Amino acid sequence: MEHYYRELVSFLSARLGSRQAAEDVAHDAYLRVLERTGSEQIEHPRAFLYRTALNLVVDRHRRQLVRQAEPLDALDADSRLHSSELQHDLQLDQRLALMQKALDELSRPCRDSFLLRKIEGLSHQQIAERLGISRSLVEKHIVNAMKHCRVRMRQWES
Repeated sequence: MEHYYRELVSFLSARLGSRQAAEDVAHDAYLRVLERTGSEQIEHPRAFLYRTALNLVVDRHRRQLVRQAEPLDALDADSRLHSSELQHDLQLDQRLALMQKALDELSRPCRDSFLLRKIEGLSHQQIAERLGISRSLVEKHIVNAMKHCRVRMRQWES
């Protein structure tokens, strides 16, 4: 699993805008995955690592928001909260949390097919071989996952 480290840091750097923050999150994700591997075998370590890292990004952002909580007068005076960049970041984090929630509602093979395709970039054939299912079932899982996530995101955002 160590060979995913550089790739994960690059992935997180693009989302967090800071290599140091990305390295911190990647380190924490590795620790969580390593703690878990002691108790059971992880079927798809790369997907699990990325999912853990994305969860940590969401948790990190929530903690930062709590730390930034101030009296309302101070919030009104703080121009950072009105900046379009911060609003954009908040919207992305909220959408990421909703997407995670939608993915959690899927069956494991459906979710794994989707994550292996979208996060790991595996072909349908590679996913079929890894999961031990047919290529057509992989395609159906990916389409169903995309439909489900799209529908749930629309429901939650309206």
